[in-house]
Amino acid sequence: MSSKGSGSDTKPGARRALTGAARELRVGVIGAGVMGSNHARVLAGLPEVTLVGIVDPLPEHRARAVEMVGCPAFAELDALLAEGVDAVTIAAPTHLHHEISLACIARNIHILVEKPVASTVEEGEDIVSAARSAGVTLMVGHVERFNPAVAAIKQAISGEDILSIGITRVGPFPPRMSNVGVVIDLAVHDIDLIRWFTESDIVEVQPQLSSAVAEREDIALLQFRTASGVLAHINTNWLTPFKARNVTVATRGKYVMGDLLTRQVTECFGFKPDGSYSMRHLPVGHDEPLRAELIAFLSAVRTGEVPAVTGDEGVASLAIAIRCLEQPPKPAANSARKGPRRIVG
Repeated sequence: MSSKGSGSDTKPGARRALTGAARELRVGVIGAGVMGSNHARVLAGLPEVTLVGIVDPLPEHRARAVEMVGCPAFAELDALLAEGVDAVTIAAPTHLHHEISLACIARNIHILVEKPVASTVEEGEDIVSAARSAGVTLMVGHVERFNPAVAAIKQAISGEDILSIGITRVGPFPPRMSNVGVVIDLAVHDIDLIRWFTESDIVEVQPQLSSAVAEREDIALLQFRTASGVLAHINTNWLTPFKARNVTVATRGKYVMGDLLTRQVTECFGFKPDGSYSMRHLPVGHDEPLRAELIAFLSAVRTGEVPAVTGDEGVASLAIAIRCLEQPPKPAANSARKGPRRIVG
């Protein structure tokens, strides 16, 4: 599967563009957890969008969404869809993505599915195939692509001969209960970025996984080689007491460093034989990544153009993440020790 958007999520000419009188979009949100509530907040503030409502089976989630956004809240998906929607964003737990996506596609509703696109590659391919057959827009919510710092890095390395990429994504153990480890929860962001930066598939995977304080892997050191020959690594864990999100890209002519939290991007260039070089800070935008992502999704719905992150791309990144998990995590040294142990990664 190629990382370049090819429009393969629908049959040629099949995707329905919304223009003219249909320009005002009726949009719903499925899942009223933290992410879904943020989807609703952003959608409620976008022009030419009517937020029809948000659906969640948990009363406390619905109450929070109503308080935050003031939109209608529904306990069942059918109740939301009965109100009439052109598009939905799916921020439900991952194991529900397949069922919900197919139900919406069957009613010709355009969908944005939060990452990862599904629990398995087979389920992800089902969603892609159904969207293609129905001619509806399918976009996967890899929101990190819309981080202004990531966009600045992508622009800085455009046309460069990329040699290596290093990404660190670490932080404390998440307060929410999760049925996945750091590879699916965190590293899948960076697998997508590696494929997007290099515009190349990942062909070799060398994972090192460990479980220190969690049942699933909470430490992952992942090494990759792309089809274009780029070497890349991801360092991720849930044991660092603070969040860090850093990207470095080495090319033949540049060395680019980006902090995705502070949104500072620095470029080293003009390397001289005596070891000297020049350095500059690159301009970085201030857009909220989620807002930029949702605007891109709705634009694809309106125009029928290929979405910013296609279903095929979402499935390809999920497939690499699952390959990383084929090696079971090893217990960390002294893991029998009671209580959490913090390390800095």
